Amino acid sequence: MPENVEYRVAHLQDRLAAEELGELGVRAEVRAGAIALTGTVPSAQCRETVLRLAREELAGLTVHADLVVAQTARPDYAEEL
Repeated sequence: MPENVEYRVAHLQDRLAAEELGELGVRAEVRAGAIALTGTVPSAQCRETVLRLAREELAGLTVHADLVVAQTARPDYAEEL
């Protein structure tokens, strides 16, 4: 694995936090020779933006994404207590 991988992962984290996305709930880590993206994002559009940024920053590296889209819709049933 190239020696600048950690730098590229850190740069991705910076972009996720600094750009219009402001996404702090996503982690990028080097695991077993690949990059693992994990966390929860607020929408499918946000997930796609994170994946696009990862493709730009980590081009040529293997990236595995385990990003969950948070459910923000109101429940369609009453909670029984």
